[in-house]
Amino acid sequence: MDLMYEAATIHRKYHNPNEVQVSTLLSIKTGGCPEDCAYCPQAARYHTDIEKNEMMSVQEVKAKALRAKEAGSSRMCMGAAWRNVKDGRDFEQVLEMVRTINKLNMEVCCTLGMITENQARRLAEAGLYAYNHNIDTSNDYYDKVISTRSYGDRLKTIKNVRKTNITVCSGGIIGMGERLEDRAKMLITLSRLDPHPESVPINALVPVEGTPLENQHCVEIWEMIRMIATTRVVLPQTQVRLSAGRNEMSKEGQTMCFFAGANSIFAGDKLLTTPNPDIGEDMKLFQKLGITVQKPFMKRDQPKTVEKEDSKLESLGEKPKWSRPKKIKENNQMEESSLRN
Repeated sequence: MDLMYEAATIHRKYHNPNEVQVSTLLSIKTGGCPEDCAYCPQAARYHTDIEKNEMMSVQEVKAKALRAKEAGSSRMCMGAAWRNVKDGRDFEQVLEMVRTINKLNMEVCCTLGMITENQARRLAEAGLYAYNHNIDTSNDYYDKVISTRSYGDRLKTIKNVRKTNITVCSGGIIGMGERLEDRAKMLITLSRLDPHPESVPINALVPVEGTPLENQHCVEIWEMIRMIATTRVVLPQTQVRLSAGRNEMSKEGQTMCFFAGANSIFAGDKLLTTPNPDIGEDMKLFQKLGITVQKPFMKRDQPKTVEKEDSKLESLGEKPKWSRPKKIKENNQMEESSLRN
């Protein structure tokens, strides 16, 4: 109770406590990822029931963005199941999606995996408002969940984003078998970034059949409230996002998260591939609580969009050597036959 009171006090000092940002997360390219993140149903090596799709068209994404805006979202987040961005047709298409959505007066966020400095600059030039790249957990626990990319690669991507005017969105997941100390260390890592990430998603693991973490128990709501409150104390000016796992949370539990410092949610029926509460239900809860929806560009001015024909930046055809750690994590061992399949 003392923690919640302290977090709520800090929250009210830096934010409007009765205002919450609503974002919509859209998977623009689903499945087939070469990574082995133990929580993710989009990894090609796992046998899950997700419906895979190739890159969506710009017009499809625009239509989704318009529906999200009409429903109350001020930010559109686009995710692609890539290990890292590769220069070429698909990336050019993403840049056009960014230009299109920014012109709709919505904040645009992307989560595309690891990116180079030049790729980050091109996204910024197109009008990207935020880039999401979660660190997931502590450095100590990381290799028990992921072995195909290093913790350092994640921090390097954030560093590349920071060389532009794009804001940083980076957080993690609780409920993967980590210790309380790992949750604390994750927040310490985020707090040592200078400046702090403008937004920090706090996700509760949603166990998916076919992934190595399919048998993990869902975290209790009290753990989520404690994590939200601690994040608010450690990162006072950051937007704290109540992210994955809301489908398993009661309305009362979510309310306590808002009181403890959460001031952003992802809306829509899915978060990439996992279930999420209907935005209509979110709006009903907001009405009961007297919460209003935060308008876009309240924290920072809208970035300008440079059209493709006016761009001063070009593809460098980069082939960065992102690391491929050899250490195999305890929670994510796959049989040779599964990998061949």
